[in-house]
Amino acid sequence: MQPVFLEKSTQTLIKESIPSDQICSNLSGFYSVFSDSTRLKILISLLTCEMCVNDLSKLLDINQTTLSHQLKILKSNGAVTTTRRNKYIFYKATNKFINNIMINGVDFYLEKIKSHY
Repeated sequence: MQPVFLEKSTQTLIKESIPSDQICSNLSGFYSVFSDSTRLKILISLLTCEMCVNDLSKLLDINQTTLSHQLKILKSNGAVTTTRRNKYIFYKATNKFINNIMINGVDFYLEKIKSHY
């Protein structure tokens, strides 16, 4: 058996800080939202302002079928919300947390690039 070098108190702290399997599964699904470049483009656009599918499709040069599929994933994971106005549905990023995740991701990537030079 391999030795464990962590103190018991540190082991306990780590074990207590790990969320339940259900929460980890939900988090994994949520973070998968950020694993597709098309979804990232959509999210960045929706952080700027609320838009309908027609505007997003033209702005991002994405066909509406692909866009609708990606929006469904974003909505099911809580990253975007919808508002109906007459016959149009408008999408927007849900809240400041999505914005913070995007900013932190960009900052992380830029720092990573900087450290290579």
